[in-house]
Amino acid sequence: MSIDTLPRAVRPSRHHPPGRRWRSRLDVKVMPYTLVSPYFILFAAFGLFPLAFTLYYSLYDYDLAGTTEWTGLGNYAKLLADEDFWNAVTNTVGIFFLATIPQLLLALFLANALNKRLRLRLAIRMSVLLPLVTSVVAVAVVFTQLFARDWGLVNWILSWFGVDAINWRAERIPSWLAIATMVDWRWTGYNAIIFLAGMQTIPRDLYEAAAIDGASRRRQFWQITLPMLRPTMIFVVLNSTIGGLTLFSEPTTFYNGNVDGGSQGQFQTVAMFVVKQGFREFDYGYAAAAAWLLFLLILIGALVNFMFVRRIGGTK
Repeated sequence: MSIDTLPRAVRPSRHHPPGRRWRSRLDVKVMPYTLVSPYFILFAAFGLFPLAFTLYYSLYDYDLAGTTEWTGLGNYAKLLADEDFWNAVTNTVGIFFLATIPQLLLALFLANALNKRLRLRLAIRMSVLLPLVTSVVAVAVVFTQLFARDWGLVNWILSWFGVDAINWRAERIPSWLAIATMVDWRWTGYNAIIFLAGMQTIPRDLYEAAAIDGASRRRQFWQITLPMLRPTMIFVVLNSTIGGLTLFSEPTTFYNGNVDGGSQGQFQTVAMFVVKQGFREFDYGYAAAAAWLLFLLILIGALVNFMFVRRIGGTK
């Protein structure tokens, strides 16, 4: 029975009191913004304000004494001619590639293994996150011992194959490899869990239909899992790009907390360069300019990933 068929005396009123209508309208239009406002307030305080602050002081010669002198783009011009800065950029990009590519491949195949039916499946999945909750200092201490020149386990294993002892902290490429190994050990499990979450959203009907058609597990992985996992892969790649280009903790602790990045800066990253200029040389304006160039480097990396998304997504 509809409302219109009821006697007029018992029909519910279609008109609400003005106060109730006002509260209902307030709930619909204002409450959503109120609920999300804490994020935007925190982002403005700890995101936009530091960006604007560093951009402002990157245009000044600002030192510890608080004296400021307008330089315009002088700090940026000085940075672009600074060999130490470009050395840090080279180190950052080199460590990024050495760490990110193996890390994502290992995470992808580890997630595929965890997606199968296993005994103690939950415990195994949780165990891959243990490196993430381990202290960075503890990780650095362990890996420093592993990559020690005279008594390190890695050099001992390499000696079985006739390789001479490598001074991992004194040479550029070996130090990159050691730091990349630290990064991979710490973050591979985290990315594997994200890949696993993406794999579990793939409909099982696709695998069942492929199995009926005679497709092997390997073929299912390449023709079903990978194409359906593209959005998750793009997120992981973008997240790894941001983390890799702002690398600071692992190379710093690898050199006993020193931001020099080795005796000749052979593994000093841009983030370490910024900290050194700002908090050891006390050249805050120069450090702010370097931070903005690092931000630009990250934007370029994000743009490359965006173009990659458009390419694999088939959009124009």
